[in-house]
Amino acid sequence: MITELFKGTNSLTALLFRKDRWKILIWIGCIVGISLAAAAAYPSIYLTEEDVLGFAITMDNPAMKAMIGPGYELQDYNTATIFGHEMLIFTLIAIGVMNILIVGRSTRADEEDGILELVRSLPVGRLSYLSAAIIEGILLNLLLFLFCGIGLGLLNLDHMDWGECFLYGALLGGIGLFFLGLTATTSQLAETSRGATGFAISGLIVFYLLRAIGDVNVEVLSFLSPFGWASRSYVFAENHWWPVFLTVGIAIVLIGLAFYLNSIRDMGAGFIPARPGRRHASKFLQTPLGFVLRQQRANIIGWAIGLFVLSASFSAIMGDLETYFSDMELLQMYFKNAEMSLSEQFMSLTITIISLFSLVPALMGIIRLRSEEMKNRLEHFYSKAISRNTVMGNFLLGSLLVAVIMQLSVALGFWSVIGYTGEGGFTFEELIGASFSFIPAFLVVIGLALLFVGFWPKLVNLVWLYFGYCFIVLYLGDLLEFPNWLNKISVFYNIPEPFIENMNSISLIKFIMIGITFSMIGFIGYNRRDING
Repeated sequence: MITELFKGTNSLTALLFRKDRWKILIWIGCIVGISLAAAAAYPSIYLTEEDVLGFAITMDNPAMKAMIGPGYELQDYNTATIFGHEMLIFTLIAIGVMNILIVGRSTRADEEDGILELVRSLPVGRLSYLSAAIIEGILLNLLLFLFCGIGLGLLNLDHMDWGECFLYGALLGGIGLFFLGLTATTSQLAETSRGATGFAISGLIVFYLLRAIGDVNVEVLSFLSPFGWASRSYVFAENHWWPVFLTVGIAIVLIGLAFYLNSIRDMGAGFIPARPGRRHASKFLQTPLGFVLRQQRANIIGWAIGLFVLSASFSAIMGDLETYFSDMELLQMYFKNAEMSLSEQFMSLTITIISLFSLVPALMGIIRLRSEEMKNRLEHFYSKAISRNTVMGNFLLGSLLVAVIMQLSVALGFWSVIGYTGEGGFTFEELIGASFSFIPAFLVVIGLALLFVGFWPKLVNLVWLYFGYCFIVLYLGDLLEFPNWLNKISVFYNIPEPFIENMNSISLIKFIMIGITFSMIGFIGYNRRDING
């Protein structure tokens, strides 16, 4: 009886791997490649004990603990532990997102699109499709563990033995399995793919914030987060394996829960049903823009709250920077601009990175135009007296409004603490100006997405590769010693650094014009090509 539930799992697993093969190759290639490149670069950056000590002192403050986790003991710092401290948390976030997107696509999204109904018309078991998706995710994280562990070991770097390298890879794979299990469970709870992915992404953000707050103030909160467990492995120093066993154990429980929930629910249903709407739509909802924003309402609210809390968390420890390090001349070797205060430099870096995250919901909004087309829902628009320019224009306007809302949330998050404590010396106008200075960069990336939607709609998700590249340039560009021309490919690199560089109106206008040009070309392509349906 039990074997009948899983009948056909092997064939479906092969089918999913074939369907997702390019996604898997790109994700693994990027994560492993960046990790190995960064590890190989650290020995050439930190050449002396003074360099290592400078990094150690910089990391031993609340701001950096909140961003990348608790540091090591001073005597434990070397190029290996610097790599483990600076790279681990953000790599784990990327792996969490990877699992959420791939597992969410192979479970609830395929069910929502009718693929599961087609598969179940064949002689397969009730749990076979879910088990195939989970097996695909397990093998994906296993490959990540092996490639990272073996790759780091083959680099033969100082202070990195094979056991420590495999521990680093195991931490990546363990966290991947945790978010695999979490997404498989939320896919049973939510009634829509958007809800399932939204719950899982919200969980990732909450876990990151719990770790950030716990590492600075209440340590017990860090032990409620898988990111907190992983950071306490102290890889390349103390090398604790218990975080790996804990994350894998909880992942097994979540996977078991997902199987149970899937076995007792009806296809297409969820344990958290979507709320019924009002009997009559509002006047705003009856407009194309209102409809576009209504579709993204939960996404907008969730991201706005997350960015607000994240910004407030970092601003809460802003005043400690000068208190901790104002008298340490050694830090002048570490920071780029010795003439600027530590608060200004840290605020500049933080706003830039958080603003890059703000692009995510805005970009998701414009890519939804392609999703609506693939699901044949645009036919409802085009059956009426409405043009393609109007539809695409409202999706563009909606994405820009989302970008403005996100950046406003970032500025308000910083100001909610800075304005109350008076620490940091930043005015609300300065924070608004710094946040909104990235809007031209948003317009360029959104315009690039429109260009793909207009001419090469099947390739629109390549925009996420460009997004990832922008993050790599911001976070690792100096470490990997990218040439200047390669850095300039990232539009965010070309935006003047807030509080450090003077705002260049000509540069901002240039990017606005580039974004408008991309968008206009996208409109032309969209009007000329056939609409799927």
